[in-house]
Amino acid sequence: MFGLDKLFSQKTPSFNLVSPLDGELIDKSAIPDPTFVEGILGPTAGFNPAVGVIYAPCDGKITQMFRTGHALTITSLFGAEILIHVGINTVDLKGKGFKPLVNEDADVKQGDPLIEFDIPAIKEAGFSLEVPLVICNPDDFKKIEFVAPTQVKAGDPICTLEK
Repeated sequence: MFGLDKLFSQKTPSFNLVSPLDGELIDKSAIPDPTFVEGILGPTAGFNPAVGVIYAPCDGKITQMFRTGHALTITSLFGAEILIHVGINTVDLKGKGFKPLVNEDADVKQGDPLIEFDIPAIKEAGFSLEVPLVICNPDDFKKIEFVAPTQVKAGDPICTLEK
């Protein structure tokens, strides 16, 4: 036979993203910015950070590192374009309290540290600390599913994407 059972039983390729930080995974509705709440940039999850370090949620390339160090975009090896934005309106800090640990165009592995940020300094300046994670190219995937809000450690699975 042709092995038709193999042809029809092929699984859809799926990929996982892991938490980029230690803290609490929150619903996007808890992020105090309508751009993220409404998913204007793409499917979004949020985090309340417990520690001021962002780690790579997957293997990939840093395709954009904002010069202020408050946000970056990573393109995963499976094609997901992921924006990670530390805090809300923190661009107004002009880099104060942020230390980028990688450069644009850097190849990174899941778990590599990407940005350090000073939680007390950001809070003292009056900024909200929620960290949105956005899949910016959702049309490239059949399914994008975030896990339910929960406590997470960097490296815990948080999202499944299917091609």
